[in-house]
Amino acid sequence: MDAETGSISGGGCPFSGNDGGVRALLGRTNRDWWPDALQLEILTQNGASPDPMGEDFDYAEAFNALDYTALKEDLKALMTDSQPWWPADYGHYGPFFIRMAWHAAGTYRTGDGRGGSSSGQQRFAPLNSWPDNGNLDKARRLLWPIKQKYGKHISWADLFILTGNVAIESMGGPVFGFGGGRKDVYAPETDVYWGTEEKWIDEGAETRIVEEEGRALENPLAAIQMGLIYVNPEGPGGNPDPLQSARDMRETFGRMAMNDEETVALTAGGHAFGKAHGAVPVDNMSGSPESEAGNMHMMGFGWTSDPEEIGKGHITTSGIEGAWTPNPTQWGGDYFRLLFKYDYELVRSPAGAQQWQPVNAEEADMAPDARDPSKKVPTMMTTADMALKMDPAYRKISERFRDDQAALDDAFARAWFKLCHRDMGPKSRYLGPEVPAEDLIWQDPVPEGSVPSDSVVSEFTSKILDSGLSVRELVKAAWASASTYRQSDRRGGSNGARIRLAPQKDWKVNDPEELSKVLSKIDELRGDISMADAIVLAGTAAVEKAAKDGGFDVKADLKLGRGDASEAQTDAESFEPLEPFADGFRNYLQTKASIKTEDILIDRASLLGLSIPEMTVLVGGLRALGAVSKHAKHGYDIGVLTDRPGVLSNDFFVNLLEMGVMWEVVDESGDEEFVGKDRSTGETKWNATRTDLVFGSNSQLRSVAEVYAENGNEQKFAADFVKAWTKVMNANFA
Repeated sequence: MDAETGSISGGGCPFSGNDGGVRALLGRTNRDWWPDALQLEILTQNGASPDPMGEDFDYAEAFNALDYTALKEDLKALMTDSQPWWPADYGHYGPFFIRMAWHAAGTYRTGDGRGGSSSGQQRFAPLNSWPDNGNLDKARRLLWPIKQKYGKHISWADLFILTGNVAIESMGGPVFGFGGGRKDVYAPETDVYWGTEEKWIDEGAETRIVEEEGRALENPLAAIQMGLIYVNPEGPGGNPDPLQSARDMRETFGRMAMNDEETVALTAGGHAFGKAHGAVPVDNMSGSPESEAGNMHMMGFGWTSDPEEIGKGHITTSGIEGAWTPNPTQWGGDYFRLLFKYDYELVRSPAGAQQWQPVNAEEADMAPDARDPSKKVPTMMTTADMALKMDPAYRKISERFRDDQAALDDAFARAWFKLCHRDMGPKSRYLGPEVPAEDLIWQDPVPEGSVPSDSVVSEFTSKILDSGLSVRELVKAAWASASTYRQSDRRGGSNGARIRLAPQKDWKVNDPEELSKVLSKIDELRGDISMADAIVLAGTAAVEKAAKDGGFDVKADLKLGRGDASEAQTDAESFEPLEPFADGFRNYLQTKASIKTEDILIDRASLLGLSIPEMTVLVGGLRALGAVSKHAKHGYDIGVLTDRPGVLSNDFFVNLLEMGVMWEVVDESGDEEFVGKDRSTGETKWNATRTDLVFGSNSQLRSVAEVYAENGNEQKFAADFVKAWTKVMNANFA
């Protein structure tokens, strides 16, 4: 956890415009932060891609043709090739590049799987301009000659992480391995909600956790403040309280998939290298804007400083000043040795930030000056570092690492690998010669399956359709298995059949009693077919039957060969964030949220990688099939809008848009449930929810729903539903 955090000058632009709270799930947009920035969205209308490489570009093929050894040698040489326009501290860029890689990966959060290093988003707003990423624009520019040399064979996203690995290796640190395969994108991700703040972190800014006020981190957020990667190193809201800092660290690292041991190892390992920058008072700073708001002639650079001051090491980024150890470019045990050897007193850096300094430090335990190795300067610790000494659980781990260097080496290497690869998905996506052989439980390992023959599949589907299980039950089980997929971090989905394991088998949205019955029958009849394949085969067979009952002969193009994960291969706790507390596809709402339920539906569709038409046709088809949860707050049959549930028809759209029906809100539902009454008689015809009516009330969604309700488009509806259904069933299994 790097201490280059905070913004002495206040960082970021205040939000201008409507301050009515969260805008859907997106919060404030780049346009809100930088209203004068060049707007390119008009050039990506009608599906036009900003990707210059084109759809046919195969990054895996390009990466596999990379001269990997030569690239690593070039990166190693760069570490000590100090440039006058941005000199290396201690003559070594290693610590700088570790921070770059860490901050590229450290935005990952378990709540929705978004963030992380897998698409190189650190190049774009808002991340390129967060105060916590101050001056990392220089790190990326230092890498440009190497990126230019190797071109398409190494993405920026992979290069960030590989450079961090080489940096650690070049300073004698332990590395567990590296997996390539992160394909670049060429535009900011607009579907990541970072928070509601009107300012990024600045002096006196509050932490998102205030226990005495009953305020905790909002899901799916993980960082303590927008603009930070983890926590404020000065302490919560700038309060230098190590125990309160430990609370924040435990919460935010936990939401980024790290336990206490990994948190301690990463913090200590990261702070074994380099220094923080707060060398000059705030009044001496130029007040230069961040990258996205920089002057045209700065060519994308932000946080500019006087070149002469840079050469002297007079840089202020976080405001904290100094190194943690006496050997800032060498791996070892000095961090914990100093942390426990000395008492520390609270002082202020030259920039005014609060930090901790050892009392009566010996000269041998002082650090060299970043520009003049003949000078000695005191080391320091941040409040977040002091938390590792003051919090009882962190202290116990820290003392063990202090006394066992080999344990720290292994823990740091593994935690760093996890940090940098957590959002990449299954190990099968990893590329390159340094992919570790060991399977790690956080990679959600799944044994390789085998593809059943056509005759075996035919025999099974015939048996399952004659088993007495309904179309509704089979469709629900398959959807419950596959729809957990998140394209953000490629977790969940049908491969592995984890729907039969804790915690998924017990999720209320999955109707556990019914699910258990269905899975038991599938298991009884499947023969040599894996459960993972059998579940989606059974659901798809039911869909095809329902289509045939509606007069349509459509076939799904399922991929087969899924494996079955075991309990030992499943980290049950890590799957808990995947549980949906609202699922518009199944008309399920456990509790009313602060965000509109239709917004949650859109977010879920985004995580599934669905387009607007795909989402629309799936909702309409699942309603017609009766695939709503029994535990839906509104009742088992609400939103079905058909007199023939279990038949794949466009009835949902036809009846939803029927002009002879007038919709009214059910008062006690809190604007979540509605009744549709005959305009002439007042008779109640249908019951529906917000996620039903949105397909008639929203103009864009209505325009798509109308297509599926039109006479003559019944076949199109069935074909489009089966295609979208198949996409979800195959989502995490290519």
